[in-house]
Amino acid sequence: MISFLLLCLALGFMVIGMPVAFAIGVASVLYFLLPTTFMPDITAVQRIVAASQSFPLLAVPLFILVGHLMNGSGITPRMMTLASTLAGWMRGGLAQVSLLLSALMGGISGSAVADAAMQSRILGGPMIKEGYSKGFTAALLSVGGLITATIPPSLGLILYGFLGEVSIGRLFIAGIMPGVFLTIALMIATAWISKKRDYKPVNDRAPTWREVGAAVKTAFWAILFPVWLIVGIRFGIFTPSEAGAFAVAYALIVGVLIYRELSLAAIVDALLLSVRDIGMIMLIILLSGAFGYVITFERVPQTLAEITTGLFTSKIALLFAISVFLLIFGMLVEATVIVMLLTPILVPVITAAGVDPVHFGLIMMTLVTFGGMTPPVGVSMFTVCGILNCSYKDYTRELVPLAIAVLSVVAIIIVFPQVVLFLPNLMMGG
Repeated sequence: MISFLLLCLALGFMVIGMPVAFAIGVASVLYFLLPTTFMPDITAVQRIVAASQSFPLLAVPLFILVGHLMNGSGITPRMMTLASTLAGWMRGGLAQVSLLLSALMGGISGSAVADAAMQSRILGGPMIKEGYSKGFTAALLSVGGLITATIPPSLGLILYGFLGEVSIGRLFIAGIMPGVFLTIALMIATAWISKKRDYKPVNDRAPTWREVGAAVKTAFWAILFPVWLIVGIRFGIFTPSEAGAFAVAYALIVGVLIYRELSLAAIVDALLLSVRDIGMIMLIILLSGAFGYVITFERVPQTLAEITTGLFTSKIALLFAISVFLLIFGMLVEATVIVMLLTPILVPVITAAGVDPVHFGLIMMTLVTFGGMTPPVGVSMFTVCGILNCSYKDYTRELVPLAIAVLSVVAIIIVFPQVVLFLPNLMMGG
């Protein structure tokens, strides 16, 4: 009961405008000040400090830095050329290009909001000039970021793995197939919409093998990055945290020595942007350490596990019930906050029910990230609509068919867990 009140208190603080980190921190520290807890106040400080003592957590600042370095290294325009070559001939050419670009950028950016903002600046104006409605353009570019956040390296999966004590390497590999399925589902939905509205292709014909080869050659070093990442983790060359360090070195080598577009000013700018993002995320992580301790001390996961296993005899029914809750919660609260608050609670629950935490991790991250693309408080929605000057009403109306595509993929993942698990089981063992 006390844990539930603390959760409501933290959410209440967020509603009135308190920064997320402090909302979580204040609510957690209040628990230790209650006379009924019989715990010394210093325990709160110890739990906050203890949250920073984690080797896997090193992956977070490193991959944030990689994302900023890659954006200034000349990789994005090369990926754009490759995506245009591969998808520009399809009906609704620019829209299809944006989705394929999201898939290609998934191994580089790792952030749904960053990808949506980048694509809105690059493709938003040209799509509107080509006759695409503002609402459809904004909705597509926003939801396309979901692909980026699923294909490794995903910052959300790193945080989930750290908080839930789940293998980040397995989560990375497991994210590949859901990312592919999301890409295909959204491209089918886009083709259907484009046929109804007669959105034209960019190119008048499909590319020749020579043209595809030339585009792949141009973007070769960028494409190679996620391949090195997966191969390195699979064969034990480096851990996911060490992969972050490798990725930083790789970005510098490609940007400075190969493409020669990453200047000293761009590196300094990437460092400054990374410090801002890392400071924000790490403060949330540290202060959520105390919250996680309270949840565990109050035996919330064990209690919920006992209740849910009594209510749901089917793992699929349990996952659908939790998915509805996560989707609704994701519409109201930012994805990172949900991961921090709910991962320590839900992972023991689904594990007790016999669900693989890697399988659940992809379901959870897909839904809470998608929540950031929906009304009423979606961060990605606000970002894209702000850049394109699109009304939220038009955005929401155009989002419906794309949301159906996303939720269909989630349903497939829930019913057929091997869609997620067969690659990590094949590459890293069951």
